[in-house]
Amino acid sequence: MLYHKNGNHYFTIEGALTYTQHMTSTQIGYARCSTDKQDLNAQREAMIALGVDPDRIYTDHGLTGRTRARPGLDQALAAVREGDTLVVTKLDRLARSAPDAREIADGLAERGIRLALWATVNDPTDPMGKMFFNILATFAEFESDLIRMRTREGMKIARAKGKLRGKKPKLSEKRAPRAAPHERHRRLLDQRPRGRLRSVQTDHLQHASAYSLAGWVSILDGRPQPRFQRRTTCHLD
Repeated sequence: MLYHKNGNHYFTIEGALTYTQHMTSTQIGYARCSTDKQDLNAQREAMIALGVDPDRIYTDHGLTGRTRARPGLDQALAAVREGDTLVVTKLDRLARSAPDAREIADGLAERGIRLALWATVNDPTDPMGKMFFNILATFAEFESDLIRMRTREGMKIARAKGKLRGKKPKLSEKRAPRAAPHERHRRLLDQRPRGRLRSVQTDHLQHASAYSLAGWVSILDGRPQPRFQRRTTCHLD
């Protein structure tokens, strides 16, 4: 026998042995932020205040709501079962596209899963609730379009002023081997202990000549090292 009480389902089998199973609904939370610099703590705390178990909150960090394929969202949708509730703080956390928001909501309704926006449970069978949901989804998409438009305008202005030049060009294959020794010398100098540069052997001289010191200075400045006839071996104090 199946009966309802306080929104919960009860199954009772009567006979020689009586067995009762209590199926309680579970709240599954989902949180999302678009960039790595943003924080999800505010959304987590809000859902915990609504009664969501912290271990049942799925997140997507650094993913836009325009992207339908999100690992955290897929896990949240897979975790909810019939009679459960998917909780999000705002509709734009769920999707930034009106078609995606409606598709997710319709899919949950077909599976018998409720969608809660903060503390308000969306009722897809209510005409007013359906209209309000579509308005929220449209505004979420509208806000995303404004952000993208302002970003493009800002990049266009910065490019016109010469402040946006893209990535620095890389060395060609021919120049890379020639630059490699200088990079090794620069790393050696960067790792040296603080002290003075001392020459150990300069053929028959005990101290570094002005030419050898000029070579080390040219390496530090990033200039090509001049070629010397005299060979110099140096180490660092």
